[in-house]
Amino acid sequence: MAQVIVVTSGKGGVGKTIVTSLLGRALAKNRQKVVLIDGDFGLKNLDMVLNLESRVIYDLEDVAKGRATIRQALVQDKKCPSLFLLAASSRFEISENVSDYLETLISQLQNDFDFILIDSPAGIENGFHNALKVAKMALVVITLDKTSLLDADKVIGLLKNHNLTNISLVVNRYMENSPQLSLDELHRLIDIPILGFIEEDAQIRALQNYGKEISSSSKCEYSFMNMASKLMGKGEITLPQKKWYEKLFKATSKS
Repeated sequence: MAQVIVVTSGKGGVGKTIVTSLLGRALAKNRQKVVLIDGDFGLKNLDMVLNLESRVIYDLEDVAKGRATIRQALVQDKKCPSLFLLAASSRFEISENVSDYLETLISQLQNDFDFILIDSPAGIENGFHNALKVAKMALVVITLDKTSLLDADKVIGLLKNHNLTNISLVVNRYMENSPQLSLDELHRLIDIPILGFIEEDAQIRALQNYGKEISSSSKCEYSFMNMASKLMGKGEITLPQKKWYEKLFKATSKS
């Protein structure tokens, strides 16, 4: 039975979609069968981040309207054979029925996958509420900026109002010795466990803009593999002794 996780944020521009894609790939590299669902109607770009836009023939709207089956709409990743994408459609009319479609889709996929990650719209629009109705866990992507944290705190309140209490933070674009808020300030504003940290990394920009793969020895890759290991219930992975992650991973274990 798949773990259904919604990846969301309080505001746009914090890297929610890139986190969804790279976490999905990290899980797939750990021999997990994963499907990523783009729930961000109107601003969809998960297919582009995965470099799969040319392979999308059918999308969520086609499935909902009976023009294609779920199996026909699933797009297999080029590098990770156990990773699949269900693309969104910018034409799809957002309504309360979307959550019904998502529930139907997930019920048909749950027995064949280990993880289902839903890339939810940022903020509190309809797509966000639709995703909450089908998820069992939420990952809230933040940066260490006050506006990001305040908006994330509002989203966490909404998650709890939907009785979704299994919530973790993913701290993106972390930069040591920068004007960002400190970890102590983060904990004072939001008392939620931290799944992992992702340092600011030029490789992520190269992935977004040019489709270049993340190096297997990079800080970014270690961070996502560590988060994947935690989601699989294996705890933190053993990493080479490098100063850059020791402080961060200690912070996640304290939260």
